Amino acid sequence: MTDDTELPDGAHETPDGVSDATVAALGALSEALESVERARGHLYAFHQLTGKADFGLGDAVDKLREAGHEEVARRLEDDLVGRNVLAGRWTFQLVEEYDDGYWQAFREHERRAREELAGGVRHLAEARLKQDRRTRGRPGHEVSPGDVR
Repeated sequence: MTDDTELPDGAHETPDGVSDATVAALGALSEALESVERARGHLYAFHQLTGKADFGLGDAVDKLREAGHEEVARRLEDDLVGRNVLAGRWTFQLVEEYDDGYWQAFREHERRAREELAGGVRHLAEARLKQDRRTRGRPGHEVSPGDVR
């Protein structure tokens, strides 16, 4: 068991009866959730980049028309401008389905596990890691913001 006397704050103390193995397991679950959060960010980037590409395609179509390439412009406009990225779906629909399904379910399961196993305390493993890795008494290694001079 880790000594909680120098954890970042009281909100990160390990509740009585919570084993080191449970802290490690919840840390692994939290890390997995962080990967899901990153994946969600990439999905939003995909959504934005695809939208930007569609508007860029529209601009290219206009320029092709202005340059006298009506057939090429028409073909691109008819087949690609505003096209679904997956059957029946634009990217906003992918984002919504991900958010309402997998992302929301993952967050809820992580929160519920934390509530059941550690009284809802977040980042127990990271708080312990900070305690173990910092150099006590050194500037930039303070326990909490209130300790910064």
